[in-house]
Amino acid sequence: MASQDVLSQTTRLASSSALLQVLFRVVTFGLNAFTLRYLSRELIGVVNVRVPLGVFWSILLGLVWLHLLEVPDPSVVPHYQAGVVAFGLSAIIELLGEPLWVLAQAHLFVRLKVIAESLSVVSKCTLTVILVVLYPQWGLYIFSLTQLLYASVLVICYVIYFVMFLGSPEATKKSFPVTRVKALLPNLTFVNWKEARLTWSFFKQSFLKQILTEGERYVMTFLNVLNFGDQGVYDIVNNLGSLVARFIFLPIEESFYVFFANVLERGKNVKDQKQDDVAMAANVLELLLKLVLLIGLTITVFGYAYSQLALDIYGGSMLSSGTGPDLLRCYSLYVLFLAINGVTECFTFALMCKEEVDRYNFVMLALSFTFLCISYFLTRWHGSVGFILANCFNMGIRIAHSTHYIYDYFKESTYRPLTGLLPSPFLVLVYIISGVITGFSEVFFCCDKGWMARLIHISMGALCFAATAATIFRTETKLIHFVRSQFLSRYMKKGT
Repeated sequence: MASQDVLSQTTRLASSSALLQVLFRVVTFGLNAFTLRYLSRELIGVVNVRVPLGVFWSILLGLVWLHLLEVPDPSVVPHYQAGVVAFGLSAIIELLGEPLWVLAQAHLFVRLKVIAESLSVVSKCTLTVILVVLYPQWGLYIFSLTQLLYASVLVICYVIYFVMFLGSPEATKKSFPVTRVKALLPNLTFVNWKEARLTWSFFKQSFLKQILTEGERYVMTFLNVLNFGDQGVYDIVNNLGSLVARFIFLPIEESFYVFFANVLERGKNVKDQKQDDVAMAANVLELLLKLVLLIGLTITVFGYAYSQLALDIYGGSMLSSGTGPDLLRCYSLYVLFLAINGVTECFTFALMCKEEVDRYNFVMLALSFTFLCISYFLTRWHGSVGFILANCFNMGIRIAHSTHYIYDYFKESTYRPLTGLLPSPFLVLVYIISGVITGFSEVFFCCDKGWMARLIHISMGALCFAATAATIFRTETKLIHFVRSQFLSRYMKKGT
């Protein structure tokens, strides 16, 4: 497949995934706001924080959760044991469909992903609403059953598609590498040891990355630094703050990992690659960095002044009082780190050879230990806000490693994609002015002075956002052209 075709398919996958995530988050946003009125924050904390996923870990840690760790009061959180078992089972079901998901992602099966995830999320949300309204006393049974339904529908969609697709004329026309469903099942008679060693390297990396990504949850659980109620508030704020990361940054990271892996050859230096492909990859990387940087800066600047208002609208005084607003303000800064790290790591992981992956695993091992220690001490010092500060430190180190790799990779060429991390000085000035204006607006108009004052606060933010957007259009013309030509072109054509 030509590089330009790969770019077109990748941007289509990323934009479709982002649109899908937006629709899902709108639905789940409303659903969560609805369920918060029916359920306690202790129950939400148990659901979102206490149950890890995995096959082996589902069995092993399921026993730990049931017999070694603190079990919540049944009068507050009923059916805890059944919830642990159900979430572990749902993890096993999802992992059964993981090879099919990877195959679909690698071959850019956009429609399959959209349909499968749409059906599974709609099924889960529908059942959740029905059970919450009719049987709120079921507690964890509600989330357990809906999670099992989600995993089952998702896997069934992938299985049905590949059973019908493999061996079909369409698969033959596309020269699809797999011809039978049996080929997707484990085969122990033949092992490609080179690929097996690379897979093992990525497995170790994924394990360490899991600690870096979800490490604070293990600190919460095993060291008992927060009670169930505080864990629930933290996780609600975490889910709310990560909306942009999930429906924009994650689709970009997943899709463009495939792009870079297809355009550039893993393990080769920049001089040994096709120079046209290098030029395209460098240009795309630079523009992606600029895109996520501006999104992250916008979230950071405007998120600070509107965190309390957002939480008050979303969950009422349960979230807008106490540590909730400070958590979301810190998370707004963390989103900026997430934005940059996602793109830099997707390029780095797409190009690393086995030896480089192994070296990076040692770095991640040391970083994992440091992160867990910092999480513990910062939480003791500053409560749940400490977890987000520790995550910022974690992401900062990972960004430094990835940017160093990118700099070394392109230093023997004329391309400098890291310039995408440098916004124009005038745009930076507009961001600073917007942050100051909205900060003063929050002090004078939000959030206990009535709805009229809130509307004034929202209007001030809208004006500042409009000024920021206009500045972006005037100063970042290359980026605007990239977004229009690659991400929005097919939607603009449909509208004409």
